[in-house]
Amino acid sequence: MKKIAAIDIGLKRIGTALCLGESLVMPQEAILRKNRDQAAREVDTFLTTWNIDLLIVGLPKGGSSEAEMKRRIEHFVGLLHFNGEVVYQDEYGSSSEAKEMMQGVMRQKRDGRIDSIAAKVILERYLETLKGTHG
Repeated sequence: MKKIAAIDIGLKRIGTALCLGESLVMPQEAILRKNRDQAAREVDTFLTTWNIDLLIVGLPKGGSSEAEMKRRIEHFVGLLHFNGEVVYQDEYGSSSEAKEMMQGVMRQKRDGRIDSIAAKVILERYLETLKGTHG
C-alpha cells in the first residue's frame, strides 16, 4: 500500500494530511510559511518522516487567479526534494468545506487547522477518484 500525503499550499500556511490505511485520512500539523525555502524544507521533512510515496497537491481550478496560483504551486512543488509521484487534485471549495466542518467546533483560529482539514478534504477527493476507477 502506497503511503499518501496531501498538501494545501497557501500563502501563509501549508495544510498537511496523511492517508493511514485504506481510507483513513488524518489532518496533520500545518506548516507556517515564513519563506518559500523554509516551507519547502519543512514539507520535505514531513514527507521523509512519513516515508511518503505519493503526494497529492491541491490546485485551485476556476477563478480569476487560476493560472497564477497554478504557476506558484508548481514552482513550490519544484523546490521539494521529493522523489515520489506528485498528483495535482482540484481543490475548489476545499477551504470552505473545511470551515463548515469546523463550525461550532472551535473559533476560527489562525493556527492552520483549517488548512490541514482542507488538505484532508483534497486527499479524500483524490481517494474518491481512485474508487471510481477501481470499481
